[in-house]
Amino acid sequence: MNILYLFLVAIFCFFIGYRFYARFVASRMGEDPEHVTPAVDQNDGVDYVPTRTPILFAHHYATIAGAGPIIGPTLGILYGVGPAWLWIVIGGIFFGAVHDFSALFASIRERGCSMAEIARKALGETGFLMFIIFTSIMLLLVTSAFLSLTAISLTSIWPIEKLGLEHGQTLLQTKVVDGQEMGIIGGIASTSVIIITAIAPLLGFLIFKKSIKTWLAFTLALIVCFVSIYVGFLLPVQISGIAWMIILSIYVLFAAGLPVWVILQPRDFINVQILYAGLGVIMLGVVVGGINGLSTQMPLFNLSAGSRHMGPVWPILFIIIACGAISGFHALVAGGTSSKQLARESDAKKVGYGAMILESILAILVILAIASSLKMSDYLAIAWPADGTGNPILAFAVSTGRLVHYSLGIPAAPGSIIGILMVEGFVVTTLDSAVRLNRYIFEEFWRRIFKDVPAICKKFWFNSGLAVILMFALAVSNGYKLIWPVFGASNQLLAALTLIAVTVWLNMAGKKSWFTLIPAVIMVVTTIAALLYYLFARYIPTFNVVLIITDLVLLILSVGVIIQSVKKTVFSPHYPKSPRISS
Repeated sequence: MNILYLFLVAIFCFFIGYRFYARFVASRMGEDPEHVTPAVDQNDGVDYVPTRTPILFAHHYATIAGAGPIIGPTLGILYGVGPAWLWIVIGGIFFGAVHDFSALFASIRERGCSMAEIARKALGETGFLMFIIFTSIMLLLVTSAFLSLTAISLTSIWPIEKLGLEHGQTLLQTKVVDGQEMGIIGGIASTSVIIITAIAPLLGFLIFKKSIKTWLAFTLALIVCFVSIYVGFLLPVQISGIAWMIILSIYVLFAAGLPVWVILQPRDFINVQILYAGLGVIMLGVVVGGINGLSTQMPLFNLSAGSRHMGPVWPILFIIIACGAISGFHALVAGGTSSKQLARESDAKKVGYGAMILESILAILVILAIASSLKMSDYLAIAWPADGTGNPILAFAVSTGRLVHYSLGIPAAPGSIIGILMVEGFVVTTLDSAVRLNRYIFEEFWRRIFKDVPAICKKFWFNSGLAVILMFALAVSNGYKLIWPVFGASNQLLAALTLIAVTVWLNMAGKKSWFTLIPAVIMVVTTIAALLYYLFARYIPTFNVVLIITDLVLLILSVGVIIQSVKKTVFSPHYPKSPRISS
């Protein structure tokens, strides 16, 4: 099938969804342009900082996207182009975007509270404790999975002949592995991420302290991106994956305690320029390639292969492809950082619903790039080799290189570099934000279980350090392929529980909530089924104690939150109304 048809139909659906369904949801939520946001009302210059919409959108989008809309679709396409495409389009419009926007809106109305705190207001103290423990475990899984993926992306190498380069080329630095000349792709990304991180505080100072114009901020960010990539080609950093994991763990330990304008926002703003450029290049490649007759090389339906490697299409596809369709991590970002930076409530739809739609477009482009540029044999060799050492990031990067080479005449090697750079900026961004979010969660937890919180539990380095130590230990002991399925299930289940909490929150205001309730019920059933499948089909047979315990704890907590929600909605219909919900 011609890839242009699939792309245009998806874009049309996303446009209709944002133009009409987003407006409908916003009206039912009670969006009010005159409502004062917590960023304005509680401005403290550290966490609560009113931020220009383009800069906040860049931070929010770069954080929620992470590697998810690349890794998930790259793995999920094994079930076939059709199932992956359908889930991304339907999930993005009716599940993910509604989830993100409603979580952001609820947090704004509750003075920037996290979703755990909103769960407390909606479900009581018992619901809060279960929700906060569940959230902390999910964040541990996402940070450990992304730490592992970061190490993979920053150390990626690939045979130069498969990148369309000949022996003696001067574009990439190489090294010989087992008699084969390998291009050092990840080293370019390594240099880029170091330079961007080092310069980010200067850009943050210029934006938030010197109030430079937005266009100038964009220009400076683009210059930093191009310079960092250029230097990367000249001086690619080559260190081991475990060394990168240690360096990144130390970095996020301290970054999680800095004011958001110092490094989090400006680095996201710089990184997102690479993402925007990559999106534009891939989109142009899909359009031009489609006009020239480029079609999918991979099967439209391939359920037997997907089931053999990952499990039955339902429920597994719906948790393997999380970001791009629906992701509970987005609610943590919405309630953890973005709601504290939104200057106007009328922009909530742009940031919440709009960023999710853009992420879904990225996921669709990933599907189309891989499907049109890799044969099934090449895809399996990279992403699902017999020895189990698959590299989905590299599968995406190689397909991007081949797509832009066929469609735009750009050499395959630079195109592959674009793919790697898109991923590396995302995963580091997600690590930074997720550890900060886990710091918030731990701080809330101590306040609830201690009448007088011990002094050490109030220190940012203690809470960040706890998150980092647990993240590093799980990442080292379980590679991303083992962590990703249980992360996907917990991530989707957190999305379901978030939608349940928002549904109860809306009911407390006497507002209609079917648009959050329906996706909540579907995702609860799907994700619990996935957790049960992995428990009995994968973890118990291999006696993976860590993941068995994690799976069981997630199941127990999710059932507890569901029971508490039913009690609040069915058996206690006359609970007190929150004064902020309809204010």
